[in-house]
Amino acid sequence: MADNATDTSPCQSCGACCSYSENWPRFTIEDDAQLDLIPPQFVNARQSGMRCEGDRCSALAGRVGEATRCEVYPVRPEVCRTCQPGDAECAMARRRHGLPLIASAQPI
Repeated sequence: MADNATDTSPCQSCGACCSYSENWPRFTIEDDAQLDLIPPQFVNARQSGMRCEGDRCSALAGRVGEATRCEVYPVRPEVCRTCQPGDAECAMARRRHGLPLIASAQPI
């Protein structure tokens, strides 16, 4: 989910990983300075991760499986940065939403 409309990432038409669990994305290795860059309306009350509405991250805009974008993409948590199109987590999220699997850029 990139800001650049010319990005060919399949993530821009997906968003399944951002609509998978009310407990994800969680903050992991971010320091206070990095977390301060995320607008507070997107951070959960415990400040342990992104605020979710049901199973959907509050920073996800658009329709899952059609067209999505991350409202905090430049400052997204590390766990979001490590997700890769076609990896095991991607496949699990896409299955949950009834979306076809995509080829992995890296071996799983």
